[in-house]
Amino acid sequence: MLAQLVSAALVGIEARLLEIEVDLGRGLPGIVLVGLPDKAVSESRDRVKAAVTNSGYDFPNRKITVNLAPADLQKEGPAYDLVVALGVLAASAQIEIPDPRNWLILGELALDGRIRPVAGCLPAALAARRHGVKRLLVPRENACEAAVVEEVTVIPAGTLAEAVGAVTEKKLPTPALVDVARLFANEAAEEIDFADVKGQAHAKRALTIAAAGHHNLLMSGPPGTGKTMLAQRLPSILPPLTLDEALETTQVYSVAGFLVSGNGSSLVTRRPFRSPHHTVSEAGLVGGGSSPRPGELSLAHHGVLFLDEFPEFGRRVLETLRQPLEEGRVTIGRASASLTFPARIMLVAAMNPCPCGYASDPKRACRCSPSVIEKYRRRISGPLLDRIDLHVEVGAVPYKDVAGAAPQESSALLRERVIRARRVQEERFKGEKVHANARMTPRQIKRHCALGEAAEALARQAVSEMNLSARAYHRLLKVSRTIADLAGARAIAPEHVAEAIQYRGKELD
Repeated sequence: MLAQLVSAALVGIEARLLEIEVDLGRGLPGIVLVGLPDKAVSESRDRVKAAVTNSGYDFPNRKITVNLAPADLQKEGPAYDLVVALGVLAASAQIEIPDPRNWLILGELALDGRIRPVAGCLPAALAARRHGVKRLLVPRENACEAAVVEEVTVIPAGTLAEAVGAVTEKKLPTPALVDVARLFANEAAEEIDFADVKGQAHAKRALTIAAAGHHNLLMSGPPGTGKTMLAQRLPSILPPLTLDEALETTQVYSVAGFLVSGNGSSLVTRRPFRSPHHTVSEAGLVGGGSSPRPGELSLAHHGVLFLDEFPEFGRRVLETLRQPLEEGRVTIGRASASLTFPARIMLVAAMNPCPCGYASDPKRACRCSPSVIEKYRRRISGPLLDRIDLHVEVGAVPYKDVAGAAPQESSALLRERVIRARRVQEERFKGEKVHANARMTPRQIKRHCALGEAAEALARQAVSEMNLSARAYHRLLKVSRTIADLAGARAIAPEHVAEAIQYRGKELD
C-alpha cells in the first residue's frame, strides 16, 4: 500500500515542498530511504521504528521504501522523522488520513514518541501559504514561530499519538495563535541608552547619521574611549522593524535553529546586534559549512554587525565582507547548488590606532614604530575601507565630562531625528526597492544628490586632495544627502558636504 504526505526542505532561508511517498512491498524487512538523504535523515529509520513501537503501534515487518521527492534536492536534518512515521502508519492501514495533501508535516522523533523541535518551521509555513497548503503540523515548541504566518492553520503536537489524532481528525489539538501586533507592542524597552555616554558628541553625531541613512561606520581611538559602548547603543536609535523585515529576520534565525518559541521568541521584533569575536572563521562570519547555514552577517540582517578590534580579524575573513556589503546578500556556491542568504546590514567597526593603542592619545606615549603602525593599519584593505561611509576618531573623554552631571541626549531623542530622516527617504524612494540613502544606485545618486555650484566645488576639491575613488565619492554624496535629510533640507548645501568630508578625512592611510 502507498501513502503520500507533504513536508518541506530548506534551501537557503526559503523552504521547498517535498512529497513523501511511503510504500510497503515485498523483500527483506526494513526501511530504505531514497531521494538524496544525508546521514541525519538516513538515521531516522531507527528513530521512527522505536517511536512507532513505543507509541503503541505495530511496526510493519515488511520492506518499507520511503521516497523524498524531488530526488535531486539534498535532504538534511531530522525534521522528516514525523512525516515518515505517519506515512508508515498510513501505508500499513493503521491510520487513515482524510486529506493528506492538505498537511505539511515537520518534526523530529524521540525514541519514546515525543516530538522534538526542528529548524525552519517559519519558512515552511510561508511555503505552505504560497502553495495553498492549509494545515501545518509542527512540534509544540515551534508552533508560535510558525503561527505568525496568516492563512495557515498551525497545529502543535507533543507526541506521535497527538500527531496521529490531529491528521486523522479524531482529536484535533487547538491551533496555535499569535497576536503579531501584541508582539510588537510588548517589545521591552531598551536597557541601554545614549544618555549613559558622557561626552563624545562628535561620535554620537556620526552614529546618528549612520542610523539615519543606513551607512557603515568605522571608529578609531585609544582603549577605553567608549567605542564599544557607543556601538552597543546604535540599535536603540534605529527605526523599528516593519513586519516584512521582522519576518525576513526571523526566517534567518529559524533556519539557523536559534528560534525557540518556548523562550518567547516567536518573532524577532528588535533589530539584531551581532558582535562576533575576532577569531571567527569565514564560515562563521558569512555562512557556509558542509551543510550551509547562515553566518553572523545574515544573523545581523536588518540590524547591526559590530566588529570590535577590526584589524585583528583574519585578512581573508575581512575580505569576504566586500561583496555582501555591496549587494546585501551572501551567496554560497557548492557543487550541488548555490544558496543565498540575506545580509542587509549596517557594519560598525572599532579599532585602536596602533597595536599598543596610544598612537592618537595626547597623554600616553605610543611604543610602536612607524613600520609597525603601518603594517597594523594595512591589515584592512583599501577596497574594504572604501565601503565604509563614515570614519570617526573617538578621543579620550576629559575628566570634567566624565564626572559632570550635565544631561546627555537620550536614545529616544536621537531616534526621533533618525525616524524623521527615514520618512523623508521612504517618500523619496516610494515604489523603488531602495529604502535608505546608503543603498542608492548611481542613477538615483544622480537624481537625488545634485550639488549646487559651491557644494560641487567643495566635493571636487575633496576628491582631488584626498584622492578618493569613484566609490568613495558616491558614498560622500550619499552621506551628504543623509546630513541634509537630518537638517530637513531639500537640497544638499556646502555645509552638508563639508561635514561629510570630515568623515572621510579620518580614513586610514
